[in-house]
Amino acid sequence: MSPLLLIALSLAQAEAPTLRFRAVGDVMLGTSVPEGVLPPDDGAHLLDDVAPLLQDADVTIANLEGPLCDSGTSAKCRKGGNCYAFRSPTRYAKYLKAAGVDLGSTANNHSGDFGEACRRETEAALDGQGLVWSGPPGSIGTLTAKGKKIALLAFHTSGATNDVNDLATAKKLVAQAATTHELVVVSFHGGAEGLGADRVKDGAERYLGENRGDLKAFTHAVIDAGADVVFGHGPHVLRAMELYQGRLIAYSLGNFATYGRFSLIGALGVSVILEVELADDGRFVKGRLLSTKQEGKGVPMRDETKRGQKTIAELSARDFPKTGVRVADDGALSAP
Repeated sequence: MSPLLLIALSLAQAEAPTLRFRAVGDVMLGTSVPEGVLPPDDGAHLLDDVAPLLQDADVTIANLEGPLCDSGTSAKCRKGGNCYAFRSPTRYAKYLKAAGVDLGSTANNHSGDFGEACRRETEAALDGQGLVWSGPPGSIGTLTAKGKKIALLAFHTSGATNDVNDLATAKKLVAQAATTHELVVVSFHGGAEGLGADRVKDGAERYLGENRGDLKAFTHAVIDAGADVVFGHGPHVLRAMELYQGRLIAYSLGNFATYGRFSLIGALGVSVILEVELADDGRFVKGRLLSTKQEGKGVPMRDETKRGQKTIAELSARDFPKTGVRVADDGALSAP
């Protein structure tokens, strides 16, 4: 191939249209159970500092760490016990919409905290704001942006959702979505939790006796089946990012906006907004990390110290020396 043709191809690729995503990890804007854990001003201004960053994208996705419902009881809450069950008011869906969220994962270990009726109430609240969701078994959310039909498939390590641990079904579902959509986005909630859970390991991870997924096997399998980008969350801390078959995998985006009931000590309060640009064929073109943190009881703010991007740079180089993304000083992402 002549040098001139190579240059022409490079210029054509550089000028090819792209779709720009922004993604965040766990979002729980306050809970009505127990009483007294809703944010000031009923949460109306909780996302003010980060909303312009969420809005500055073609598509923005978040993990909804807990349901949106106004009734029901939780089997988790026993008399005298410490109850980690979340239930945000359905009216909070409008705050997600106003902040710029377009896609929401409802596949996680808190989405069923108040039962199946609450799941349906969550879905209705999201539908009412025009927010696209995925979570229950077989569910595929669909959104059109810049003329592209985009699929969202959200997974958790549970039979009540699309299941990270059922690779055969996951691959079939992704392949199905790839035949009817131009881009396929996979979101997963998996892995161990807490301050010691920042490493991506080989094989299945366990937490409190539960199988929380073989995340390398899962992410690679869904990309082989047709996924174009994979956004992870669940450990409550940031994890590494890698490129596999030209597709980006973020193994955990941490706690983004988790008001009132989450420990935010140290790395638990550090997060990022991940920006990813995809070509028409779904391959990774470029990306960027915008560092954030949570202050007080869980107010997301921009972090000028860039701790989030530094953490991901270190973990990516350590866990994936050959395939991990490279992070520049300005947060820009590039292939290894």
